This record gives sequence, structure tokens and C-alpha cells, in this order.
Amino acid sequence: MTAITFVLGVGLGMDAWRLALLVVAVLANQASVGLSNDWIDAERDRMVGRRDKPVARGWIEPATVRTVAIVTALAAIALTIPLGWGATITHTVFIASAWAYNAGLKNSIVSVLPYIVSFGLLPLLVTQSLADSGTAAWWAMASGASLGVAAHFANVLPDLDDDRRTGVRGLPHRLGRRAAGVSTYIVLLGASVLVVFGPAGTPGTVGWIGFGVIALIAVAGTVLVLTRPPSRLLFQLIIAAALVDVVLLAVAGPGMLA
Repeated sequence: MTAITFVLGVGLGMDAWRLALLVVAVLANQASVGLSNDWIDAERDRMVGRRDKPVARGWIEPATVRTVAIVTALAAIALTIPLGWGATITHTVFIASAWAYNAGLKNSIVSVLPYIVSFGLLPLLVTQSLADSGTAAWWAMASGASLGVAAHFANVLPDLDDDRRTGVRGLPHRLGRRAAGVSTYIVLLGASVLVVFGPAGTPGTVGWIGFGVIALIAVAGTVLVLTRPPSRLLFQLIIAAALVDVVLLAVAGPGMLA
């Protein structure tokens, strides 16, 4: 998310100090969200033997992680204040949405909602942080929201068995591995359609090449879902496609503004 923010800011020609401040704010945002997840899920992670989680392994106290998560969330919001109240409010909603997922929405049929909100708000956060702040185009926010859906599904798929053991049942769990996996790449392809055909005018060469790359990723991901056990490769493919979409958004530049 931090890298995506940087690329979008560059594409929109954001002032250097504003871009640096925004990138640091989003970095603090992501640290807060990740730490809050480790704190809230500490007991679940212990139950399933997560060896990649310092809290679950007893290397650090959950209370310490909780404190740092709260401090970094407040820092992320504070860092956005110099960029304007529009950016600050947008960033606050972004973080609150992500925390809501960790705090309980992950275990509900609307588990995808925080991803839709937070990913969808990222283009708006960037446009609101410009010196002449503006609103992001509808297709840019819709594309971000679609990428959020794909990211949620792909991130959950490898953990379905562990989640089942600890009682977590979000939307992907209810759909099942195959349906959720195939849906991931359908939504991913839809996001690329929005990015390529949303801006005014005819898509250029870069747009068509980007669309072709994402279509190939979608086909490859669907084949993997149908033929192989879930793995982190699915999430990595989503990230690759997201980066292609971000490059296309950056190429659109001011066209990303409503």
C-alpha cells in the first residue's frame, strides 16, 4: 500500500514534501494495521502454531504490540493533518475500516467490506493530499475497491484450514475455496477493465499491454485455484496485478481526478 501510494503521488505530480509526508503516514498506517492484527489474533495464532508471528511465539507481549499499534495509528492520522482536513478524514476512515476488520468483521459475511472501503479510499487519499486537493474519479476508487476484494480473498485462501480450526468464517470461507478463488480473478479482471477503459478517451498502447498482462495473470490464477492447493502464490499474483493497475493509474495522471 505504501509503494502504491508513492507511485500514485508521483503520477499526479504531488509536491515532494507532501508526497514524503503521505508515504510516511501510510507506512505508519500499515504498521498499525499489521500490529493490531497480531495483537488481536495472538491466541488464534498460538492455537494453530503460527511460527511467523512473534507474539504467538512469546517473543513479545500482546500488550506491548497493542500499545505500538495504537500509537502508530494516531501518528498516521497526525502526519496527514498538514495535508489538509480532507486527507485527514479520509485517512482516519481508511484506518478505522482496517481496524474494524481485525476487531471482528473478519468473522462475518461482510468481511470483505473493510477491504472495499480502505482500498477504494486510497486513490481519494492521494488526490485529497494534493496542494489543490480534489476528488478521485469514480472509476479509480471502484478499481481500488475491486482490488481490495481480490486481495481479501487471495490472502484468506491459504489460511482456510487454520481459520476453520479457530472459528473464523468470513465471506471467502462461506463461499468455499474454489468459488472464492475463481471470484478473486474475475474481480481482478474487472478492476483492470475500470483502469483501462474508465479514463476519457481511447486506451493507449500501455493500457492495452497492461490489460493483456492482467488477463494472463487472471487466467493463470484461475488455473492454479482449480488445479493446486491454495498458497501464497495466489496473493503474490494479486499484488503483481495490482502493481500493473497502479502503473496504469499513474500513467493516467491528472486523468485520475474527477
